[in-house]
Amino acid sequence: MSACETSTDLVASPGLPRSPEGAPVFAEPWHAQAFAMTVHLHARGVFNWPEWAESLSAEVHRPGRAVDGSDYFDAWVAALAGLLQRKGVADTETIEALRKSWQRAAEATPHGAPIELANDPRRA
Repeated sequence: MSACETSTDLVASPGLPRSPEGAPVFAEPWHAQAFAMTVHLHARGVFNWPEWAESLSAEVHRPGRAVDGSDYFDAWVAALAGLLQRKGVADTETIEALRKSWQRAAEATPHGAPIELANDPRRA
């Protein structure tokens, strides 16, 4: 299967959100932010596209992932975190501490308000 066929298969996944015109869209603001962060880190030279593609592919095809693509951005974030760890940019403890901080921020944020890391009650 070629990369183009794989991409087409992913775009056809029923679990991906779509615009009224049928194009795939970001379902949540954090999806767009994860995408933008990846593009920014690549532009800064932290990793190249083949490295990113390999990391994302491995995570997307990891056993237990949703066949319908509904957990695609969970796979995206896991792939990015793993790549940053392998590149020595961030260690497991730092990534896990940040994940927990975001979770606390989400829990402390009133419904409908933007989730911001500053909302974590444990952040100074």
